Order: sequence, then structure tokens, then C-alpha cells
Amino acid sequence: MQVCGVCAEQVPKYRCPTCRVRYCSLLCYKKHKDGCVPELPAPPSAPLSWTQNSDWAVEDFLDEDSESDRVPLQRLKQLGESEELKALLRNPHLRRLLLTVDRAESKADIMKTAMQEPLFVEFADQCLKIVEPLENEDTMD
Repeated sequence: MQVCGVCAEQVPKYRCPTCRVRYCSLLCYKKHKDGCVPELPAPPSAPLSWTQNSDWAVEDFLDEDSESDRVPLQRLKQLGESEELKALLRNPHLRRLLLTVDRAESKADIMKTAMQEPLFVEFADQCLKIVEPLENEDTMD
């Protein structure tokens, strides 16, 4: 189990967007922000891969109430292997949209806006086809 990177006492619920240190509360964030050092970006030649050497764990995304939303690791890996998704992600407009969503404070509001963009909807649909395939699609493969 991970602990807060500031107080080392509680389970962290948050991650600093600047340096990615994990913290548990507003108090810890306030203590941390004064000495925060930005994380260096990966060299441009290094491929991005969230499935390998990632600082994230399943616990970062799910709590006990959302356990039913857990996607099997194999399905998540299929996202990274999908040629259709890779083709979509070559589009600079989609990449900017995804960065905007990722950086937004209010994820629900920005998702409503993003879902008005046909390209984003196509991306979301392609992701869902992989992580939640229809039963007849499973039997056809």
C-alpha cells in the first residue's frame, strides 16, 4: 500500500500535477507546493507507454465503490496495441483535446464539451469497443 509522499502517514488520494508526488490532503499539498520541483518530460524520442514502468496503480483510479468498473488488465493492454487507436492518436486536434481533458479541474464539464467533438466521440467509441466489446463481436473474433 502506498503512503502520502509528504506526511508518510495516510493513504494518498491525490497526485501533484507538476511533479507527480502523491499526497493525502490539502494540508499536505500546501506543505509540498513550496518545494515542488517539476518532473522532467520524457525525451521526445521515447515512446509513451502507460502499461510499462508506470507510477500509476489500479488503486489510483478505483475505490471500493467503483470496483465494478474495473477493466481487466488484458483489455487495457489491448488499448495500447490497437492500430485504430494509434491512427486516431496521430491527429493533433485529438491530442490537444485529450490534453485539455487531462488538465481540466472539472472533468465532468470538460467531458460534456469534448463529447460534442465528433473526433473525440470516435475515439471514445473505439476505446469502448476494446474494453467493453459486444458479445457478438467476441464470438466473431
